[in-house]
Amino acid sequence: MADFRIEKDSLGDVRVPADAWYAAQTQRAHDNFPISGIRFPRRFIEAMGTVKLAAARANFGLGILEKDLMTAIVQASEQVRSGKYDHQFVLDIFQTGSGTSSNMNANEVISNLATVAKGGKRGEKLVHPNDHVNMSQSSNDVIPTAMHVSAAVAMKVELLPALESFRSELAAKAVEFDDVLKSGRTHLMDATPVRLGQEFDGYAAQIASSIRRVNLAIDELSQLALGGTATGTGINCPAGFATSAIGFINELTGIEFKEAHNHFEAQASKDAFVQASGTLNTIAVTLLKIVNDIRHMSSGPTSGLAEIQLPAIQPGSSIMPGKVNPVMSEAVMMVCAQVMGNHVTITIGGQHGNFELNVMMPVMTHAMLESISILSRSMNAFRDNCLVGITADRERCQELLELNPAIATALNRSIGYDLASKVAKASASQKKSVRQVVLEMNIMDEATLNEVLNVRHMTEPGVPGE
Repeated sequence: MADFRIEKDSLGDVRVPADAWYAAQTQRAHDNFPISGIRFPRRFIEAMGTVKLAAARANFGLGILEKDLMTAIVQASEQVRSGKYDHQFVLDIFQTGSGTSSNMNANEVISNLATVAKGGKRGEKLVHPNDHVNMSQSSNDVIPTAMHVSAAVAMKVELLPALESFRSELAAKAVEFDDVLKSGRTHLMDATPVRLGQEFDGYAAQIASSIRRVNLAIDELSQLALGGTATGTGINCPAGFATSAIGFINELTGIEFKEAHNHFEAQASKDAFVQASGTLNTIAVTLLKIVNDIRHMSSGPTSGLAEIQLPAIQPGSSIMPGKVNPVMSEAVMMVCAQVMGNHVTITIGGQHGNFELNVMMPVMTHAMLESISILSRSMNAFRDNCLVGITADRERCQELLELNPAIATALNRSIGYDLASKVAKASASQKKSVRQVVLEMNIMDEATLNEVLNVRHMTEPGVPGE
């Protein structure tokens, strides 16, 4: 028994580890949900500490919480925000769908830290978890608030910098490769020429659009449920609490949150969360396209396209000597698949806003924060370990371009579609360049042909041969 202490709640006595900062309700939930071992991530715990700190300040400002209690709660909440007590947040994400257990986990940890700071012992509740730490709140508005705060902060601090750095490097490669003429491809088949720089510029534009979408998602998440308490009516919440508390949240996060326009919508639905996840899903689609293109352009070295070369960062085979694989592309592809799966989880979770409360918030929170984290980290890893070191094989690009029968498209205005089609077919079947076929068929003189088949012009709008 020396390793335990006895805590009490409305259901009776509970044995809690003696060194635990949490108490009875956390222990009950820990015992009830031994499911996955997956716990809430750092960002969410930080957000819970932020909400509790802001609530204590707001309650003090409204004259309903004594200064010494406010001070103790604020200090304890700041320790939670810092990550010092992450190990005390022991609950599985597969728990009560409202996240009540995790709200009480935060309340109990902060209560005990504050109680000890005031000279008491763990479990004495000199600072009460419900009456003081949870004052003017309910799990039903705290958890959705922390969901939005944690996701918005993670997007701002992790995802946006990763996207911008990724976009910047793609844009730099677009400039570096602007002179590299190569075959375009549609339907995976040869098409009219493009510049390698144009392809990378297209990738950079996709990421720029992703940045815009993330900023819109943060704005969608800016409305907070705090102040709605149990069902959205705001019972036990004094006027002015939400505005004041959210003001403190804004100071702590640097994001302009605001009270929800409608508390029933904010607590019963998670539509904004689903939409934000949709943005992450779109980013996954974007990244999958980019890294797949890069993977295919680097295929080879003798039997593939081999238009670009990727840095060799590790051996690719346990049996084939010298083999090097596009491992960074493959890692990002798997991340994208996981993010898409997480979006399905969040979508299904969003469907379960039953009457006045969504009841799948913990798993939605975990899926969202995991997606933000792995997208951000995978982009940073791909940029550092692959993208910056990509080089173009100009000779290989030129070799494939010369054999591309689609170059015959530039002949359309000079000799017509039908004759140009014959040239293209002859080029493909005889494995000769379009230039060689035209000269052999004596269709036009070499000087005129050189002007018509100016490949650089073919990649620029508004010039002959477009």
